[in-house]
Amino acid sequence: MQRRSPRRGAGTAVRALAALCLLAASVAAPAQDAHQHPGQAAPPPFVASTAKPYAGLIDDAMGVMHHGMTQAPTNGIPDHDFVAMMIPHHQGAIDMAKALLLYGKDPALRNLAQGIITEQQNEIRLMQAWLQRQQAQPSQSTPPR
Repeated sequence: MQRRSPRRGAGTAVRALAALCLLAASVAAPAQDAHQHPGQAAPPPFVASTAKPYAGLIDDAMGVMHHGMTQAPTNGIPDHDFVAMMIPHHQGAIDMAKALLLYGKDPALRNLAQGIITEQQNEIRLMQAWLQRQQAQPSQSTPPR
């Protein structure tokens, strides 16, 4: 049996997560109006703390992520809407990884969680920069017909 290095395993997991995100976004795209729930109360911000058990932290992270995704400012342009919804999705992965770092014992999974935090933070910055560029060029972003 061939063993993979933790770094290679983290990359594989990040690619798998990205593929899952793409699938989720493609399924969610046709029903984008159904995902927005104006007036829905925002959950409190996620705080990674041992004051809560692991399951409670995961529930909190998922609640914040779901709320962020449903409240993402979509405009019907697939590229824009994908990025707007992926930012809170990636933040949810970061929050869940932080919970694992508090409670997880397996060194390989802790390494994976740290890699997820680093990669997802970088990707959030890239997506935020993309959104800022699009706002500066509104004539380039028209909804599909």
